[in-house]
Formats: sequence, C-alpha cells, structure tokens
Amino acid sequence: MNRIPFETVHARLAEVLRKLGFSAARADRCARLFAETTRDGVYSHGVNRFPRFIATVHNGSVDPTAEPRVMARAGALERWDGQRGPGNLNAQAAMARAIQLGSDHGIGCIALGNTNHWMRGGSYGWQAAGAGLIGICWTNTMPNLPPWGATEPCIGNNPLVIAVPRPKGPVVLDMAMSQFSYGALESYRKSGKMLPVGGGFDRDGNLTRDPAAIESTQRLLPIGYWKGSGLAVVLDIVAAMLSLGNATHQVAPDPLRETSLSQLFVAINPVALGGEEQMERIADQVVDSLHHCRPAPHGTPVRYPGEQTLRLREENRRLGLHVDSAVWSEILAM
Repeated sequence: MNRIPFETVHARLAEVLRKLGFSAARADRCARLFAETTRDGVYSHGVNRFPRFIATVHNGSVDPTAEPRVMARAGALERWDGQRGPGNLNAQAAMARAIQLGSDHGIGCIALGNTNHWMRGGSYGWQAAGAGLIGICWTNTMPNLPPWGATEPCIGNNPLVIAVPRPKGPVVLDMAMSQFSYGALESYRKSGKMLPVGGGFDRDGNLTRDPAAIESTQRLLPIGYWKGSGLAVVLDIVAAMLSLGNATHQVAPDPLRETSLSQLFVAINPVALGGEEQMERIADQVVDSLHHCRPAPHGTPVRYPGEQTLRLREENRRLGLHVDSAVWSEILAM
C-alpha cells in the first residue's frame, strides 16, 4: 500500500474523469467522493474501486454527462430518474434534495431509479448528519446474496445507512445485508487474512472464515440468517416500488453491468418539533453508555457506529491515503 496525499489523489482522479467527458465541476465532486471514501478507511469502495468505475464508463453502463431529473412530486416525496448517470453523483444530489425537503417540511424523501452503484453508501449518511439531519438511505444491487435456505444468489446485498447528527461526532451506521460485503472479502483476501468470524459457505456447505472460498461460491452469510435475508427483500421492494425502477431480479448479475438500480433517500429534521437540547443529551447518553460497557476479554473498547471513521479520517488526512500500489499505477496510466 502507498501513502499518497489526499490532494494528489483527488487531483489525479478528477483529471481522469475530465478526459472521459465529465464537466470540471462534476469531475471534482466525483473524484472527491472516491478520495473521501478512502480517507475514511473504506478502502474497498474508494480509490481501489476507481478502475472498476472507469470500466463501467467505458462499457456504457455509466453516462458521465447524465444528470437526474424529477419525474413526480407529492409534498415532501419525489421520484427521480437517474438516467444511468454516475451513481455517487446521483446519490449525492438525491440526498441534498432530501435534506432541503427535510429542512422545509420536517422530512424529505427521494426515490431514485435508473441509477448506478453509489459506491460508499455511508457518504450520504455523513452528508445528512453534516447538515444536522437524520439520514436514512438504501440501495438495491444485482443478485449477489443467497436468500436464507438457498445455495445461489437471488437477492441483493442491499446496503442500509442510518445517520444521526451529534455535535460531538455523528453516529453513522453503514451496513450491507451480509456479514461481510464482497468489498470486505476482497480486502481480506488481498491482505492474506482470514475473516474474524464466519462469513459464508465453502463448496462443501461448511461455514468458513476463508474469504477466497466464499468469493468462489458466492454464498455469503446474511446478517441474522433469515432476518437479514428478509430485510434485503423488503428494502428491494420498497426502493423499486417508490422509484418505479428495477428490482434486484431485473439487474444484470455482472459487476461491470450492474446498472439501473433503485435507491431511497430520507432526511428528517430532528429539531422541527423542538427539544434540540434534550435530543442532543439523549444521543450523548447513549454513546456514553456504550463507552462504559465492559469489553470482552482481549477485546477492543466498545465503539459507536462511525467512531472509528473519525479516527481514520484524521490519520489518513495527516499521513496520506492508503492506495493499493497496483491500482495507483493503473490510475496513473489512464
């Protein structure tokens, strides 16, 4: 892994995007989202994923010039067509609009269809929390997770993000419907490490910690077994229904052709009904109770969701971003 200054990474990615037809402003925002994802320690969906994103631009899955358009409105609820534009830019725009609606009405919701992979979903949770609103968003995906009781991937590993603003540090949950995402499996495999707990099944049907064995079978373990499987299904249905977009079974099962996805973005203004000081106190008390919980023997101190991100953000900004050497060489050659 190289350590490369944030500004260098951001500038290089933006340069590549401009050559592919992105306007200067959109190239800057798209590149920043990739760089900030790596800065925050989500290496599988940041700069290391950039070459795959570029491949989807080259094969026509992503239109670099397309911007989302509003298809229908009903108060604080809107339906958008992403027109197969860059997924992270579409998602950022959808959450920005949800934030605006939430600020005006107390709650805002954008159903976004016909869009592309949003990269790190947590980016849009942090976006909402940074604006002082509670953010909830999710996306469906190509079929890459076996429903409970099946041996082949038929449902999506649909990421869910819930973010809570807090002056001392937002609480941001960013989770997929499997115990480990494919990006996490790839990171463990490339680093030569086994998973800390069982994450899926090998070819003999045994639960395993070997990331390569799970990648080969595509038999990821849903979180909570049948519960995670069921949650993936209802997230898919709600996003597709409200956006009138594709459900998982209609998405091509190819990472380089994973397009026309359905997503939902909700922003809630927590102070719309008053009680701001009391709500801040409630959030702080919950965090304090976690910090005072006795850790397991030889375990790390208990953290709230997003706490590790704040530490990695400061460290990587100061020391430089971790970027795979081969990936960086590929980007420099673009």
